Amino acid sequence: MKRILTIVTLALLTLTAGAQNIPALDQLKANPRKAYGNDFPYQQEATVLTKAPKGYKPFYISHYARHGSRYYWTEFLYKALDATLAAAHEKHQLTPVGEAFHDRYMAVKDELLTGTSELTQLGWEQHQGIARTMYNRFPEVFKKGGNVSAVSSLSGRCVISMAAFCQELVQCNPELEIREQSSRFTLDGVVPGDRQNPIKHDYPKGVKPKYEKNKDQFKFDNSINEKVVSRVFTSTEGLPGADRIASNLINLYCSLPSIGHEGLMEGILTDEELIDRWEGENLGSYSWVFGPQYEMIPILEDFIKKADAVINGKSDHLADLRFGHDTCIGPLTVLMGINGADKDPEDPYEVKNIYQNWETCKACNIQLIFYRSKKDSDILMKCLLNGCEASLPVPTTQYPYYKWSDFRDFYLNRINSVK
Repeated sequence: MKRILTIVTLALLTLTAGAQNIPALDQLKANPRKAYGNDFPYQQEATVLTKAPKGYKPFYISHYARHGSRYYWTEFLYKALDATLAAAHEKHQLTPVGEAFHDRYMAVKDELLTGTSELTQLGWEQHQGIARTMYNRFPEVFKKGGNVSAVSSLSGRCVISMAAFCQELVQCNPELEIREQSSRFTLDGVVPGDRQNPIKHDYPKGVKPKYEKNKDQFKFDNSINEKVVSRVFTSTEGLPGADRIASNLINLYCSLPSIGHEGLMEGILTDEELIDRWEGENLGSYSWVFGPQYEMIPILEDFIKKADAVINGKSDHLADLRFGHDTCIGPLTVLMGINGADKDPEDPYEVKNIYQNWETCKACNIQLIFYRSKKDSDILMKCLLNGCEASLPVPTTQYPYYKWSDFRDFYLNRINSVK
């Protein structure tokens, strides 16, 4: 039976404008898999969107998404575990749980190695679900048919994610004409740092968040490492370091829901155990999304340029869709300050309140929805992060709606301040 996009119906999140106002640790208790961070498989929160001001109707959508669920991004993980488990098995260094894991792993390792970095069925279905949700939420944009532009990185998993999304939109309305493109010509608006991008930029790189000056104040919980290793191995003598082995095991565990092998590591690790280490992992995630934020300026400029073209009548696009990677959408979230991700706290314990790494999950997405009224000349827009209404650092008196002119001025000033 075909799996469908999971809809989270936890009472804690139901009928909210999103989970952004719920403390991060409470969200983890409600859904422990969020502790997987950017390996968390996309789940649309149960949410009700705020009605547009009277007379306003949506007419255009600008979007950026990460590819959907995939196998692990590099074969190194699979090969390292293969070698470690094989050596421990030969030396009789595995516990009964470890031996059972060894047998299960060896049975699927060829599949894992073959699938390295490729989109899975779940990844396809995630983008199908997001597309259908977009269509059903904003039917005024698509109901008459028309032109949609979709671009992706050169990566196969992004191309296939784009195909899943666009095919679903056409299933919703066959009158839509969608131009899909994966090309060096469009890389600047989707993966500007790609070495094949013919346009080169010199934006600041490796910017460090303020908390790093005080990171010694944070107490990391690595107790899970010893527990995980001891459940699999009776001894690690002659094997890679215990921390490295634990890291590999945890990385594999967090990837399993994306590839349909949740039972592979039974008895080794639980979702709930990952919660204790999540805050420390989230600190590391914030550093890697904070550092390259300015390198994502071309994507933000592409948002502005293409929206201007539609608003000024120079483009007939109903939507501009982009499909890329966590290494772009994560820093873009910081650059745009979505839900306060640009606040840059000095206290490492405050980071979890302004950024949660599960927001950069598989198939995560930013949607800018544009509205116009026949009676008011102001164009309004709002931002959705993973389908939930999100705040921006742009002044407004009618949140979650912002004047496009204010949005445009605010971010052009931010861009120019960096240049």
